[in-house]
Amino acid sequence: MALSTRLTLPLRPVLAALRWAAPGQRRALNTPQGQGHKLDLGGIFPPLATPFSPMREVDYALLEGNLHRYASIPFRATQATIQLTLSMAEAGADAALVVTPCYYRGAMTSAALVQHYTEVADASPIPVVLYSVPANTGLDLPLEAVVTLAQHPNILGIKDSGGDITRIGLMVHKTRQEDFQVLAGSAGFLLASYALGASGGVCALANILGAPLCQLDRLCREGHWQEARELQHRLIEPNTAVTRRFGIPGLKKAMEWFGYYGGPCRAPLAPLSPPQVEELRGAFSANGWL
Repeated sequence: MALSTRLTLPLRPVLAALRWAAPGQRRALNTPQGQGHKLDLGGIFPPLATPFSPMREVDYALLEGNLHRYASIPFRATQATIQLTLSMAEAGADAALVVTPCYYRGAMTSAALVQHYTEVADASPIPVVLYSVPANTGLDLPLEAVVTLAQHPNILGIKDSGGDITRIGLMVHKTRQEDFQVLAGSAGFLLASYALGASGGVCALANILGAPLCQLDRLCREGHWQEARELQHRLIEPNTAVTRRFGIPGLKKAMEWFGYYGGPCRAPLAPLSPPQVEELRGAFSANGWL
């Protein structure tokens, strides 16, 4: 989500809470940087849901409260884009997740996207992570562009939410000579991504089932594939429910069942109807989570 410069100041204590709420726990975004040390993106990251007040303003106190609750889970917590990246770096971010520009989708050739990301990475004081989410942008970051951008010293990796496991495998394979990390963009294909060499995942479901997703991460890393497969099977339906089926309204509703603050969505997103809430609940209860 894009945040204006005006909103970055209230983020400082929130970012501090995410960094220090659970000292000693391994979190990739907490990795210190220095000469010869590159940020490690291994593990699970929750793309945090934004809590709103009844007036639909960002409620930073509730956001900080959610972050403190997440502390017990071992998470691995072009000009306008350049300015936003600079603002987030100033607020204390360790890396910038930069989505593909897509408004003029027809003009977004591989060469145009390489130029865009190169300019952002050149100007950014923090590492850049590419973000391809074709369901929302209608645009897949081309594989050849990813391979080219992987050679940039300030481009750390990619979050790929397309769900094309063949493409993820090719990205891992074709960037294997670079210091480049591929992250699965959804919990639905997390195990398959690990099997092909992905470093971790940025998963909406981690806002709700963070501990099981971190368990799946551990099982894959330790080679316990049968246990990992059984756990992955139980995560597919809940993940589909809070992403493709019901989206942000479903994600926020489910967060409340697991002790987090979800709250309302901003218009034009509408709250779930009672039958939709029951269908959502069923996706979790049928798989043993409720």
